[in-house]
Amino acid sequence: MYKQFFGLTRNPFEISPDPYFYHPTPRHNEALANLHYGVGRRKGFIVITGEVGTGKTLLVRCLLSELRKNNIAFGYVFNPLLPVVEFFQYIMADFGLPYSGRTKTEMLLDLNRFLIQRHARGLITALVVDEAQALRAELLEEIRLLTNLETSQQKLLQIVLMGQPELEVVLDSPELRQLKQRVALRCQLQPLDETQTHAYVLSRLERAGAPAEPEVFSEEALSKIFEYSRGIPRIINTLCENSMVSAFSCEQRPVTADIITDVAADFRLISPALPEEVPLAAAAVAANNESLLRSLFRMVRSMDNQTLEANK
Repeated sequence: MYKQFFGLTRNPFEISPDPYFYHPTPRHNEALANLHYGVGRRKGFIVITGEVGTGKTLLVRCLLSELRKNNIAFGYVFNPLLPVVEFFQYIMADFGLPYSGRTKTEMLLDLNRFLIQRHARGLITALVVDEAQALRAELLEEIRLLTNLETSQQKLLQIVLMGQPELEVVLDSPELRQLKQRVALRCQLQPLDETQTHAYVLSRLERAGAPAEPEVFSEEALSKIFEYSRGIPRIINTLCENSMVSAFSCEQRPVTADIITDVAADFRLISPALPEEVPLAAAAVAANNESLLRSLFRMVRSMDNQTLEANK
């Protein structure tokens, strides 16, 4: 809708995680390097955590793209709220193995044979679980036991757990200490700082075909984007997308700080302003306190004078 107005070839701030728009911040690069190294070197368990909207699913998409290019078979579970048997049926289906009407024991035997055959051919197999903070303890234990599928030197199945910070709490629980000890690589995503936020916005605009001039967002608007998004990429996308639509509707270019503020208010990203009577009430309290202090001071002086008169 606004692409022609801003000189773009595609929408730069879609919410869906598109690897084409991956922006390489140091923290995201570190996490992606951990994923590539951990899977490629058959390290077993890899855990990546991050707050909501910091780009975990985008990293997963980037990883899956690389796995396909490198002939690495993988199972990808994006909804871990499954009973144990259905979980195994799901990953068996992803690996192209028969699962209908089979018991858990039969599926495990088939999975083990499949992994051994691939390992004998020098091939890697991975299991990627997104939203892993939602895994029940029973299912996490089953996943841990999958790491027992190994040779004397290497793990047959590389397991990636991606989740929100709650996953860290789950892994730190005493009943899952065996799983925690098997984690070979671990990384935590962080929100972007202000410089990274500006670079993130400009990078996505560039990839969407934005010309160097005229600018799409003013410098003040970029600062407001960071202020209201707190560096969370998903919120940045939401602010930018809706602000560009708003600017297009009123034929305003570049997007101004006021437009960003209006959109942030619409999405409840700004704390509601205090009613006008609240500051007045605060001022009244302050004035009343000052009056009270003056009264107390006069009372103390009067009592001192009375004491002096009595001692004469």
